Amino acid sequence: MSIQQIDGKRFGDMVLQGAANLGKNVQLVDSLNVFPVPDGDTGTNMNLSITSGAKEVRNNPNKKVGAVGKSFAKGLLMGARGNSGVILSQLFRGFSKSIENKEALTTTDFAEALEAGVHTAYQAVMKPVEGTILTVAKDAANKAVTIAKKEKEFIPFIEGVIAEAHASLDRTPDLLPVLKEVGVVDSGGKGLVIVYEGFLAELKGEKIDDTAVHAPIENMVKKEHHKNVQSHMRTEDIEFGYCTEFMVKLEEEKLAKNPFSEQEFREVLNKMGDSLLVVADEEVVKVHVHTEYPGNALNHAQKFGSLINMKIENMREQHSNLLFEDAHPVSAPAVPQKTQEKQEYGIVTVAMGSGISALFESIGATKVIEGGQTMNPSTEDIVKAIEETNAEKIIILPNNSNIIMAAKQAASVVEQDVIVVGSKTVPQGMAAILAFNPNADLEQNEQTMTQALGTVKTGQITYAVRDTQIDGVEITKDDYMGIADGKIVTTDKERTEAVKKLLENMIGEDDEILTIIQGEDVSDQEISEVVDFAEENFEDVEVEVHQGHQPIYSYIFSVE
Repeated sequence: MSIQQIDGKRFGDMVLQGAANLGKNVQLVDSLNVFPVPDGDTGTNMNLSITSGAKEVRNNPNKKVGAVGKSFAKGLLMGARGNSGVILSQLFRGFSKSIENKEALTTTDFAEALEAGVHTAYQAVMKPVEGTILTVAKDAANKAVTIAKKEKEFIPFIEGVIAEAHASLDRTPDLLPVLKEVGVVDSGGKGLVIVYEGFLAELKGEKIDDTAVHAPIENMVKKEHHKNVQSHMRTEDIEFGYCTEFMVKLEEEKLAKNPFSEQEFREVLNKMGDSLLVVADEEVVKVHVHTEYPGNALNHAQKFGSLINMKIENMREQHSNLLFEDAHPVSAPAVPQKTQEKQEYGIVTVAMGSGISALFESIGATKVIEGGQTMNPSTEDIVKAIEETNAEKIIILPNNSNIIMAAKQAASVVEQDVIVVGSKTVPQGMAAILAFNPNADLEQNEQTMTQALGTVKTGQITYAVRDTQIDGVEITKDDYMGIADGKIVTTDKERTEAVKKLLENMIGEDDEILTIIQGEDVSDQEISEVVDFAEENFEDVEVEVHQGHQPIYSYIFSVE
């Protein structure tokens, strides 16, 4: 089969096949995570991210490959989860910008787009690490440029790119010693190779069952308005009655007369209502706003281009229907609520487990996103949480190293002043929120809350999902592991013994407080045994216990 050009239809099919192939191999990619803990989620995050991109491609078919690339990139951007998902979104963000004005691609165009994607992804990562998905993407792109100089047929071209991607993946253990020590290749790099293999399958006419794509796509759809919102509010008290969503396709002729400024655009629309979200790039502006006069917002937007994907919902009618459906007695009159004033500060944090969520709320969190290991929130999830804080200045505490990049990506697309304090664990997040000063400015809070991260030590107990050796520790499948500040320091077949060894490793002479967060699988009797051990062996340390109900990690310890 001779294929020398790829149009929008074929590229869209390649994207869907790439997503389907990754969906079929999620467990394989997850299994390559370095630590043998049961929360390896690189494959899960990449799958959910690309699924969001595939959904946009499916919903916005186009003959022009540039338009399809744009849809793919936008879906990836808002659906990106975890470091691997964010990097994947950046790879195809750069790719899409390279092809944005093209109707079809040659092998040279494709190679240049891969190269542009690598450049964008490296820029997005604060400290790029070789031996990861970045290296695999870079090596594959460099090879693509070389191959494209002689090869005009797409199938042998992509085959050559994939061959180099495989070779680069095999070299990752030589670049990252921890990979060699554990005996695996980079999981994110493997995920990218699988996506490319899906591209090739489409070109060869080898269809991959895409049921793996459909289910996650539907699961990721979230309703804008929940059923029980404002059930005690009178319909007539809704100030801005229309939920208005639309996109503006920017046009050069109109921009010549009315130059577009994202900040000025936000300021104008903000005066028309509330719940405003504006996401813009060089071609398209996506808008969500609650307003009383949707036409005014649409008219202003039309100064800069043409309107697409418009949706306007009458929220008063929605509210009336909800009240009618609710089974409240007639004798219980609706109580009008005043529109809440916007607060100066809002704190958004991430937690897994109802007890940990309640703990964060009790010490000052404005909004807690359910998530963490195995359930990293997407960029869109974090953006919505920022909106719901109803605050001018937002502080995000990710509490997980794999959520920080998505948090920063979310911060870059909202109108509020947002900082991300890079908490990597729940104890760090708790220390940071306790250091928050509502009377200080955002910069001062960023400094003091970041400093607070270093005042606590974090311990975790979980079980091993495979045999391995790491950091000089022999690990046997199903044994319990003690992890101190991200490093596996002990293992034991008995959980309480692993706990005791971990605490002996963590607690020093100058430590004063031990906080124990109890997981959902730990009994009160077991907790009592652990507390007794701590009080007997660390007499000067005060012990606190909180029921966290968290999965995966039987215990989370904070030592101060």
